[in-house]
Amino acid sequence: MDIFEKLDARNTPLGKYSDKEQGYYMFPKLEGEIGPRMQFQGREVLNWSLNNYLGLANHPEIRKADAQGAQDWGLAYPMGARIMSGNTKYHEQLENELADFVMKEDCMLLNYGYQGVVSVIEALVDRKDVIVYDAESHACIVDGVRLHMGKRFRFNHNDMESLEKQLKHAQAVTEKTGGGILVITEGVFGMSGVVGDLKEIVKLKEKFQFRLLIDDAHGFGTMGETGAGTHEYLDVVDEVDVYISTFAKSMASIGAFVAADAKIVKYLRYCTRSQIFAKSLPMPLVMGNLKRLEMLRNSPAKQQLWDVVNHLQSGLKERGFNLGDTVSPVTPVFLKCTIAETVSLIKDLRENFNIFCSVVVYPVVPKDVVMLRLIPTAAHSIEDVDETITAFEKIAQKIKDGDYSNSMTEFNV
Repeated sequence: MDIFEKLDARNTPLGKYSDKEQGYYMFPKLEGEIGPRMQFQGREVLNWSLNNYLGLANHPEIRKADAQGAQDWGLAYPMGARIMSGNTKYHEQLENELADFVMKEDCMLLNYGYQGVVSVIEALVDRKDVIVYDAESHACIVDGVRLHMGKRFRFNHNDMESLEKQLKHAQAVTEKTGGGILVITEGVFGMSGVVGDLKEIVKLKEKFQFRLLIDDAHGFGTMGETGAGTHEYLDVVDEVDVYISTFAKSMASIGAFVAADAKIVKYLRYCTRSQIFAKSLPMPLVMGNLKRLEMLRNSPAKQQLWDVVNHLQSGLKERGFNLGDTVSPVTPVFLKCTIAETVSLIKDLRENFNIFCSVVVYPVVPKDVVMLRLIPTAAHSIEDVDETITAFEKIAQKIKDGDYSNSMTEFNV
């Protein structure tokens, strides 16, 4: 068999709709300046689909820093991987400032969040070790776990009874292999907005010997008194052994970092293959991220973000919408609709209310879940929220009246 014979997008869960729906539901083109109001298919829409939590993407000071970095250094510098020829004092400065901010001894930059998580997991464990991970972990964690050549066990989402059961299995394995156990979860789960039950997880360290790694992509910059992350929010800074986050959310940039004890970070510098064998993060990104981190620490944007979050989430809850158990800016709206009905609803929001948000279905979430996901940012206004709540009030009535089940859509499943 020719391996390419099976490579047809139409045979995949979402790709089967690609012939008709690509460009509208999948791979939509949002155009114009990044912000709450953007252009979609020739009309202005109120956009709730960007992870620009602190509104830094188009902040004038950020744009200036990015432009200055490109002017001073160009995109090529530094050339080569950091271990050979791609290191600079500015890379080290950014690492030092990040480590201090997230309250860890040391930090290492990563070129990308997804790639970084995969590679850090691979570096931390060998075939004698066991990984125990949350069932709703992000795809980057799942792919990192798949690279592991030893045993791995999955525990039910935020279920401590399930975690303890899997830790017992893991312990039985490591007693034979002589290896260790790595538990992996998220700080803020990006689809549901739920935080990982870190307090209860670290309590299990009293019964089992393991290390804890969290991916806090959606918590860094948004959670905790200073915005340091979910480990600060839940007061488990010291008990989280490896902290990873990306620059792609609150910092509105490219890149990521891993922070831990100095001994662990030193090991990762010499063993994380995606960084050893890849070109260093370009200087304009390093300089831009230094500015972003400065603003993240000192800007009132975090309070502005939470003003918008609280107004949006309370308004939707008051009107009967199910937001699950989110305690973060991530705002899921769980629907009791079929996928076809939800797609009709999304089209109504975009075409008739000029509201753009994401619809999330399998395989991004479990098969029995259909949800809309709204991402409030510091750049949104209270007026934006009120406009959105008014639109959602109207679609709630349409759901009740069965309007979307009566409408015809080509996106039938």
